[in-house]
Amino acid sequence: MDYDRIADLPLTIDGLESTRLERETSSEFTRVTTAISLTGPDGDGTATGRGEDVTYETDAHDRLAEAGLPDLTGEYTVDSFADRLDEIDLFPGSPPDREEFRNYRRWGLESAALDLALRQAETDLASVLERSDEPVRFVASTRLGEPPTVERLERLRERVPELEFKLDPTPAWDATLVENVVGTVGTDAVRILDLKGRYEGTEVDVPADPELYELVLDAFPSAVVEDPALTDETRPLFEDSAVRSRVSWDAPIHGLEDVEALPWEPDWLNVKPSRFGSLESLFETLGHCTDRGIRCYGGGQFELGVGRDQIQTLASLYYPDSPNDVAPRAYNDPGVESELPASPLEPSATRVGFR
Repeated sequence: MDYDRIADLPLTIDGLESTRLERETSSEFTRVTTAISLTGPDGDGTATGRGEDVTYETDAHDRLAEAGLPDLTGEYTVDSFADRLDEIDLFPGSPPDREEFRNYRRWGLESAALDLALRQAETDLASVLERSDEPVRFVASTRLGEPPTVERLERLRERVPELEFKLDPTPAWDATLVENVVGTVGTDAVRILDLKGRYEGTEVDVPADPELYELVLDAFPSAVVEDPALTDETRPLFEDSAVRSRVSWDAPIHGLEDVEALPWEPDWLNVKPSRFGSLESLFETLGHCTDRGIRCYGGGQFELGVGRDQIQTLASLYYPDSPNDVAPRAYNDPGVESELPASPLEPSATRVGFR
């Protein structure tokens, strides 16, 4: 497993710092995250490893800003640092709204620790894993508003004519809107349809709608279909093997056990590292996908800082040609900038650390 290649990297932490980040987004909500910095000695003086806690709970970030991070100074390996986190409550005194947020904060710390350990070893993740950095294809993930229109698609395509998309169908979509989408970007440019049927109890949950499912399945026959809700009414739409082969899973996936518990062995998975929490769980799942021929693509969490760079790095190493939802941060801004990076993203010329 690739985790074994990083587990024994030495890690020395002398200091910790957290910084609250905030930004408006294209999905019409204010995103708050926490940038995490771990510092320690390297051959030239002091190195800094960075990560990002992407918990979707503003109060949790505010409390962390007030209380600070726990004392994690000391000498470790990457693996023994993970063991230390097993012993700590990262939300002391006030548990998060959703248990998976514990994974999000843990990922912020583990990714920062890996970045620092690699820098202290004067190397980078690609070299340690013996993988090559490849250009990363990406899609622009965007909603179409309420009521939905193709206006944002038109503006994005004006800036980047060959841009591909991940779209979130909602109950407000109808045949006319779908025709307008096809007329604006075509069918093949819609690479992913995120049905958000597995986000029960959250603000972005979309109820199962067999008519909506059938509409978009037919209109975009080559698109990956993410997180359908399987009910008595929708399940028949997915009995055909050709349709099942297009289905991907995102929200239910926090580790290998979740992959093995899916209704059928998947052909696709959306990999969001923060959901896994630990580096070990992430690399275990990636190894399983490689062994089983499961295609992966990277997923984002509206990262505001280094977390975005890190999911792009993983995409570069593991699934560069997939429809990765890891577009540069400018694509998440409420407005459409006059200049936007085009896909694919070229690897960084600076080869050190985990970013």
